[in-house]
Amino acid sequence: MTSLPLPTSTGATATVQPFHDSGTGTVSYVVWDHATRQAAVIDPVLDYDPDAGRTHDASARLLLDYLQAERLRVEWILETHAHADHLSAARHIQAATGGKVAIGAAIRTVQRTFGPLFGMEPTQDDGFDHLFEDGEAFRIGATGAQAIGVPGHTPADMAYRIDGAVFVGDTLFLPDVGTARADFPGGDAAALYRSIQRLLALPGDTRMFVCHDYPPEGRAPRCETTVDEQRRSNIHVGGQAGERAFVALRQARDATLAVPRLLLPSIQVNVRGGRLPEPGPEGIAYLRIPLNVFGRADALPATAAAP
Repeated sequence: MTSLPLPTSTGATATVQPFHDSGTGTVSYVVWDHATRQAAVIDPVLDYDPDAGRTHDASARLLLDYLQAERLRVEWILETHAHADHLSAARHIQAATGGKVAIGAAIRTVQRTFGPLFGMEPTQDDGFDHLFEDGEAFRIGATGAQAIGVPGHTPADMAYRIDGAVFVGDTLFLPDVGTARADFPGGDAAALYRSIQRLLALPGDTRMFVCHDYPPEGRAPRCETTVDEQRRSNIHVGGQAGERAFVALRQARDATLAVPRLLLPSIQVNVRGGRLPEPGPEGIAYLRIPLNVFGRADALPATAAAP
């Protein structure tokens, strides 16, 4: 599995450099301000081999090499949500570059849901350096940015609007792929529809960057579209698709999807801001894998499908 840069996108005040991780289909981003060379890293991936129980930093290293080559200073490490299909490299990036690890404030809801499953004490800190409220403004160097709450896929999904672009996490995919699943604990297809409508109300020429791509056969991975393109041709919400029809479609689709392969390792790391478990007395760190919690093996499809 490899991570590769995708084409650079340049706006009025900031440059967007995407990186696609073929192992998980995740797209991570470095967004940097031209005037100050301050940067935000969005949704970085820490590679994890579940068979060997080993992490490595090949994907994160690509981002770090780019940051160094462009002489960028990291101000923010932004998570769009607590991912269920890869471990976050937020703390790995932070250890090398500094910057604040941030996510939407509704992550507390996700922590309350999953904390007992993984033996996390409710008195522990939230694991993040900053929690964004819906509509909160912030800056990346001289470039203005805004956090936009987009619950539905999970309760804590947050989009980030930066320099004529919006980074939507798993709320929307490219038009020929559709939308994210809404069947995780706390997910809500109706809320997802309303969040999508909020994004589609942005100016039509807004560049939209997705967190995953699951390309149909014959198409190379991509990560960028526009609000206008989504309005016209998204296979789940384009045209005149209404909420009731979308919810029915989404629920029927979700009923066919397998549990993500890395759900259990990912969630327990990602709800803590990418912090790996502390080593025990013997000096070894452990992930917890609860048994028989997420459905029956004989009830799952033979292969995992795209969300």
